[in-house]
Amino acid sequence: MRKNVLLVMVLALVLSLVAGCGTKADPNQTNGSAQAGNEGKDGQKNVLKIGATAGPYSDMVAKAIKPIMEKKGYTIEVVEFNDYVQPNKALANGSIQANLFQHILYLKKFAEDNKLDLKEVISVPTAPMGLYSKKFKTIEEIKEGSTLTIPNDPANLARTLIMLQDIGLIKVKNDVDPSKISEKDIVENPKKLVIKPLEAAQLPRTVDSSDLAAVPGNFALAAKMDLTSALKLENMAENYRNVLVVNAKDIDSQMAKDLKAAIQSKEFEQVIDEQFKGFSKPQWMTGR
Repeated sequence: MRKNVLLVMVLALVLSLVAGCGTKADPNQTNGSAQAGNEGKDGQKNVLKIGATAGPYSDMVAKAIKPIMEKKGYTIEVVEFNDYVQPNKALANGSIQANLFQHILYLKKFAEDNKLDLKEVISVPTAPMGLYSKKFKTIEEIKEGSTLTIPNDPANLARTLIMLQDIGLIKVKNDVDPSKISEKDIVENPKKLVIKPLEAAQLPRTVDSSDLAAVPGNFALAAKMDLTSALKLENMAENYRNVLVVNAKDIDSQMAKDLKAAIQSKEFEQVIDEQFKGFSKPQWMTGR
């Protein structure tokens, strides 16, 4: 009888140990909800790394997007870049989960050229390109042969030439591809402006050394320039407004939905109105 009781006790102990092993979590197993909805263990949101160019767009992420997303349970890290190449490459290789620095035309061209599968989520208020000068107070005062510095990157060059054409300083080919446009596409230059393409980050410094400088809004603000001091600000087309971008595989993820909702919120717009004065708002924001 004692042997039978002992046998039952040993059997029960073995069964309990087997059951315990069966319910123990595998530390190497990926949480399924983390892949599908950006949730980690115990339902906590994952850390989201959002890349942006240093200046107003990293500020926009930090001041207007981060607080809203953190209320949703995310931890947001802002990763700053100083060029227009690395943010997309970092997004594609998974170093960051979203970026904010480029307009849709640049995104499509860069993604095509580099065989990346990236997708825009929503457009955001964007600092306009401006024509600045410390030598002229009006467009009419601009003299023949004046030097003009312009950005040399595709993200800003097309905007610059279109702005200069709207002002009446140049004329470009009618059928030119905006994603491939360059200063070589100028067909009329009545004031014989001496055009000097430079890296966009250098342009604020040329306001003092050249007669005219076309400066992208983000670099103007980073250099503490006043947007309203420009001789002329661009009449921004929708496809030149900056967009929040994610990997195409994440476009329908909870992360992307939460980011879009944050940008569409009244709280986001309030921060823009208070801290990003002069930014041109997209149609979806002005029409609501």
